[in-house]
Amino acid sequence: MGETIMEKALKDKLEEVVKLVDNVMVNPDIEIEYCIPEVATTSESCDVSGDPYIHLKYTANGTHIMKQNIPLKHHYINKTPEDLANLVTFYIEQFIEQIDSVEGGAQ
Repeated sequence: MGETIMEKALKDKLEEVVKLVDNVMVNPDIEIEYCIPEVATTSESCDVSGDPYIHLKYTANGTHIMKQNIPLKHHYINKTPEDLANLVTFYIEQFIEQIDSVEGGAQ
C-alpha cells in the first residue's frame, strides 16, 4: 500500500512539474513532448519502457532537426516540483544555447 501512496505523490509532483514548465517555456520554435505515463503523454512515439522523460524537438529552417530527451530519474523524486521544473527549464535553456551555437556556426 505504501507504494501506491508513493506513486500517487510522484504523479502529483510530475503533474505540477508539467504545469510549471508549460508556464515558463514560451519558445515557439521548441516542441516539448511529455512522456510521463499516467501523467502526461503528449506523443505517440513515447518510449514508456524506461524512466519517464521530456522530449525536446527543434526544427531549424524547416530542415535541420535537433532532439534531446530530459530523463526524469528516480533520484529526482526527492526534489520539490519547483526544483524539478527549474532543472527541466535549465536543460531546455542549455538545449536552446546549443541550437544557437550550431546555427551561429552554420551561417
